[in-house]
Amino acid sequence: MAWADRALAEPTAAGAMLLTGLTGTGKTHQAYGALRRIAAGGPERFELIAVNSADMYGHLRPSHVMGASERELRRLSTVQLLFLDDFGTSKTSEWTEEITYRLINYRYNHCLPTIITSNLPARDADGPDLTDFVGDRVASRLAEMVTTLVPMIGDDRRRGRGAA
Repeated sequence: MAWADRALAEPTAAGAMLLTGLTGTGKTHQAYGALRRIAAGGPERFELIAVNSADMYGHLRPSHVMGASERELRRLSTVQLLFLDDFGTSKTSEWTEEITYRLINYRYNHCLPTIITSNLPARDADGPDLTDFVGDRVASRLAEMVTTLVPMIGDDRRRGRGAA
C-alpha cells in the first residue's frame, strides 16, 4: 500500500516494487492490489500494461512484421506503469538479457514506476537468484530502482484449497 501511495503522489520517485517468493504465495494478487489502489485513488485515466514475462518475450521475438518487436519494446518501456509478472521464469539467453537490459534501463533512466513479481529471490548466496537471470548490469539497476522489496513467505495457496 505504501508503494502504491508513493506511485500516486509522485510517480517518478516511486521506483519499483519487487515481490519475491515461491509459487502460489500471493505475489500476483498483492501486485494487483497495489494497482487497484492506484486506480481507486489516482487520476481519471492512466496507462498500465500488465504482462507475464513469458508472454512479453514472446511478443518481443523478431517476426516477419518489420519493426513490430521494436514498437512493442518501446510501448513496454514507456508506459506510465508496468507490471511484469513471473520475471525470471523464462529461459536465459543473450537475447533475453539484451531485451531485459533495454527495458529496465529505459524505465530506470526515466524513473517510471514498475511492479515486478518473481519466484527468484533478489539475492541468494546458496542458490539461483534474480541476478543469475538478468545479469549484473540489470541487477545493478534493479538494486537502485527497487524501493520496495516484498518477500512473500508461505505455502502454495492454490494447492491448499480443497486438498484431501
